[in-house]
Amino acid sequence: MGAWGKRLVAVGAAVVILVAAVLVASAVHLLPQLRNPFAEKTEEHSGPVLLQSIVELSRYEAASGSFQVVVDITTSNALPDFLAGSQTLFLGVGTDNAYVDFSRLKGDAVKVSDDRQSATITLGHAQLEPATLNVHESRVLAQQQGVFNRINDFLSGNPNSQQALYELAQKQIQAAAAKSPLVADAERNTKTMLTGLLQSLGFKNITVTYAGNPAG
Repeated sequence: MGAWGKRLVAVGAAVVILVAAVLVASAVHLLPQLRNPFAEKTEEHSGPVLLQSIVELSRYEAASGSFQVVVDITTSNALPDFLAGSQTLFLGVGTDNAYVDFSRLKGDAVKVSDDRQSATITLGHAQLEPATLNVHESRVLAQQQGVFNRINDFLSGNPNSQQALYELAQKQIQAAAAKSPLVADAERNTKTMLTGLLQSLGFKNITVTYAGNPAG
C-alpha cells in the first residue's frame, strides 16, 4: 500500500474514532444531547387548540349502570279469570350508559387565562343512551292464563306477547336510569377526566361546568 493509501486509512480511522467519541460523550452527557430534528419542540395550550382537541374526542362514555325492573301485564274482560284473562310478571334486566357530547362545543366553551395557568371548560349536560335489555338474563317470574288465552296462544303461537314484554321492560329500565344518579355520575367522571388531562398539560386551575337544561 502506498503512502497515500496509508494516509487515507489513518484519516478514516480517525474519523471513526471521533464519531465514536462524540456518541459516547453524548451518552454520558459530556456534550449536548443528539436530538431528533423532527421532534416537537413547543407545546400550544391556547383555547382554540384545547377546544379542537376536546371536540375530536367526540363524546365521553362516562358512566354505566345495571338495572332490574318487574313488569306486570294484566288483561281481563267480562268473563271469569279462569276462562279469559291473564297476568304476567316479568323480570327485566338491562343496562344504560350516560355520556357527555363534545362534538358540538363552540369557541367560547374553552377559555384559557393569559398566563396559561387557568382553564375554564363549559359542557352540555350528560345524556342517556337508549337502555339495553339483556334477554338472556330477563325471565318470566309468574304467569296465569285463562283457558281461552292458553288455547289461543297454543294455536297462534302469540309471537307478539314476548316482544311486548321486552319493549315494556326496556322502557321501564330507561325510566329507572333517568331517576338514578347515572347522569350525575357521568358529569362528575367527565370533570375528573378533563381535570387530569389539563393538569398533565401544565394547567394549575381547572374549572369544568355544565350549562343548559339537564338531559334525562
